[in-house]
Amino acid sequence: MTDEPDPHPDQPAHYPRLPTDTDNGLLLMISGPSGVGKTTITRGVERSIADSVFSVSCTTRAKTDADVEAVDYHFLSNDEFQKLIDKDAFLEWADVFGKKYGTRKKWVDEQLSRGRLVILEIDVEGAKQVKAKVPDAFGLFILPPSEDELLRRLKSRKRESDELIAKRFAEAKREIAEAKACNAYDKFLVNENLEEAIEEAIMIVKAARLAHAMHSDPNRTQ
Repeated sequence: MTDEPDPHPDQPAHYPRLPTDTDNGLLLMISGPSGVGKTTITRGVERSIADSVFSVSCTTRAKTDADVEAVDYHFLSNDEFQKLIDKDAFLEWADVFGKKYGTRKKWVDEQLSRGRLVILEIDVEGAKQVKAKVPDAFGLFILPPSEDELLRRLKSRKRESDELIAKRFAEAKREIAEAKACNAYDKFLVNENLEEAIEEAIMIVKAARLAHAMHSDPNRTQ
């Protein structure tokens, strides 16, 4: 995967207008600790809003047999990833246990310019980076009903050791505290019942998108 350096990286790119384009683009960040159901909720939102697009991250982690290029991730070498960092090509990126993950800025910019709902499933550190660069991005953080319920859900997976579950639980508590303190999130949604949480997330996102459109164009009516 290659990318030519932008001659003016700080200036917005201009893309040819398509018949399907609108002026209703919104960048949506969905976050939550491990075991809270954020991926299922994210996919529920994506399926329910016709012009939504899911951002596929770049990563330097090894591709497994189950992975599909450009569906699960864009798989890059360390050198390729570093070149994109040097070009300021990422909206956000992070090093997680020695593997790098990042969101390509150019793709997000194009989708927003076309009026799409661009969905990032992202951690708190990434959300903070995005919010700093795109202040009108909308952040939705998924919470468990309680710490006890989150621990129960982590244990119910039955695919990890007790030691790893304890680490995930501790990280989840830290992530929740940071999310509440960092001002990157506009709404917090408790996932007590998955189907109800999906429906509520869809309503929250549709309302946020309408509010964003009204703010962008005060003369617009519903």
